Amino acid sequence: MAESKEQIAHAICDLPPAICYTRYANMLRFLTSGESHGPALSCIVEGLPAGLAISIEQINHDLLRRQTGYGAGARMKIERDTVQITGGVVNGVTIGAPVGMLVENLDWKNWKDKVTPPQTIPRPGHADLAGATKYDLQDLRMVGERASARETTMRVAAGSLARQLLAQFNIIVGSYVTEIGGELAELTDIPYMERFARAEASDVRVYDEASAEKIRKRIFAIIQQKETGGGVIETVALNVPVGLGSHVHWDRKLDGRLAQAIMSIHSVKGVEIGNAFENARKLGTQVQDEIFLLPSPSQAEGAGVRLHRTTNRAGGLEGGITNGEPLVIRAAFKPIATTLTPIRSIDVTTREAAMMIYQRSDLVHIPRACVITEAMVCLVLADAMLEKFGGDSLREMRAHFDAWNPQLPPND
Repeated sequence: MAESKEQIAHAICDLPPAICYTRYANMLRFLTSGESHGPALSCIVEGLPAGLAISIEQINHDLLRRQTGYGAGARMKIERDTVQITGGVVNGVTIGAPVGMLVENLDWKNWKDKVTPPQTIPRPGHADLAGATKYDLQDLRMVGERASARETTMRVAAGSLARQLLAQFNIIVGSYVTEIGGELAELTDIPYMERFARAEASDVRVYDEASAEKIRKRIFAIIQQKETGGGVIETVALNVPVGLGSHVHWDRKLDGRLAQAIMSIHSVKGVEIGNAFENARKLGTQVQDEIFLLPSPSQAEGAGVRLHRTTNRAGGLEGGITNGEPLVIRAAFKPIATTLTPIRSIDVTTREAAMMIYQRSDLVHIPRACVITEAMVCLVLADAMLEKFGGDSLREMRAHFDAWNPQLPPND
């Protein structure tokens, strides 16, 4: 006998809160697997439309970018990351199935037969102590193996797939370093594409050469002091259409989704969209991006008028929705927790004071992290594009995109 509406409603209300609550469901999602010194790293990317041509060369190029930059550690001299696609792509084209990817750890052969004593001294600022406490692990190394930034290898691979989808709609994502170790770069006002190109040619990923030399010297000084250094990266997405994200629920706001993705990157402790912190010190009329109307060159075809802003202090997002301006996101990275200079800690086995034991690591990781911030932005934007324009195939998605013609609200 079918239940009444009242019975169904009562049954739903009796469910635990975790079952009643349904989070915003991603159109594009990915999972990574593997440990820093395990045999391989892998990931599965689900939600890519069928018909997308995939360039392995592009993925490998992004993986190489993740491994280069002044201040990188010795591990990068061992690894030469190249991707293997294990599923979801046939004859170089996606088929709508989950895409599987794998990158071998070349350093694994140097560790697989070693018997290493348990790590019992947690690194302050690292996941060692909190992770071991949470998962009841005796060897802190089991936390570091997964908490290692080596995991970002597969984020970059997944982000490269998302980048290739975005390229189908002329969306470009690039980045550059704005600060390392307290040394600020001069952010000269030049086109973003030129900034990206200059940063790509720099070993510190700073697009102003005079600033790059100062930051290079700062990194050298940090290394000589046996220290680690943090910094700030600015990531920008160009040609993002109006209307990605939503204002109607907290977990659909695109600025929140971007912030969560960037904050999930190792050692990121702050995210800023547009001129957020500078804006906080100003008055309202000094902060908002005024809106102007411009005649459309295709007005005769019914396209109406275009909107124009002379500033972009909001960073391309208003109310959690893209407004057509460049998307500008800054990420603040703290210095890496593993320092050559010992830091005071405790031995969790003896319960006595101890000094942290150094483990191989980068000293300044900021130049290498640029491609990671790009990858996370690409993944979120690709998800938002699929949410907005949908389609099980690229052809269907492109048809929806081509039909999108954002207009001003009705004036009648």
